[in-house]
Amino acid sequence: MAKSLPPLTWFRAFDAAARHLSFTLAADELGFTQSAISQHVRALEDRLGTQLFVRGNRSLALTDAGRLLLPDVAAAMATLTSATQRFLPDQAKPTLTIATSASIAHWVLAPHLAAFHLRHPEIAIQLVTTIWPDDFVSTNADIEIRFGPPSVVGRDAKRLEPSFLHAVAVPDIAARFEGPDAVPRLAEYPLIQPVGLSLGWSDIGTRLKSRQPLDHSLLVDTHGMAVDLAIGGAGIALCHGLISKEAILQGKIAELPFRPFEAKEGYYIARKSTALPDHQAQFMNWLTLLLAR
Repeated sequence: MAKSLPPLTWFRAFDAAARHLSFTLAADELGFTQSAISQHVRALEDRLGTQLFVRGNRSLALTDAGRLLLPDVAAAMATLTSATQRFLPDQAKPTLTIATSASIAHWVLAPHLAAFHLRHPEIAIQLVTTIWPDDFVSTNADIEIRFGPPSVVGRDAKRLEPSFLHAVAVPDIAARFEGPDAVPRLAEYPLIQPVGLSLGWSDIGTRLKSRQPLDHSLLVDTHGMAVDLAIGGAGIALCHGLISKEAILQGKIAELPFRPFEAKEGYYIARKSTALPDHQAQFMNWLTLLLAR
């Protein structure tokens, strides 16, 4: 029958002592006494039947057998450390929790979070996406980004810019709205509208003096969904300029040639009471610069 492997503690003692060439420093690293490290190494030598260190009065050196054993033991220790760390939370990195509308998460933050992490690798971010105002109640977030009128988003909330409504569609459709017949042509396409707007397609029709009343064909719960449907060619979307901006920059959709409409509702950002005020400020400064580009 094959002999059992020596205890892992013996190998740990050997690995630390070999790296430091000191039983004392190995003991400090592992939290053992110097005597315990020496005993573990001696026990490993007895099991292997060979001397691993040359011991001097104030020196320690590897024997040929020790140099032969060290690479395999060091590799095994590194593998065990890596495997263990997968299951341990990184306690050293603070996590900034951001509760945000799903539209902001998808169309504003997601395309640029890699750049934020390059700039601030010391900060981890937890995104909690929401749709309805009640969703924010249980998030316990450091930062909230809400959609709505100023009266319901909070006294200290700051509106994110740009903040307006406009009509967007895939470039092929948008290109058909050049010329004096642009307004009448709106009625030829399905009209997409997010819920929660004080200004809808029927109001747009009145403002544009459309001869044919306009009304939505598709009602969706987020501005991000309106953008997604427009990209898919489902029709013409009335949506918030902050959410459509990235898709326009990417050439996925284009703005129809109508002046933007005033948005009575907007996206607002607010700091909450938190233990991470510096990281709050860093994220909000980064977002401000991002939206100003």
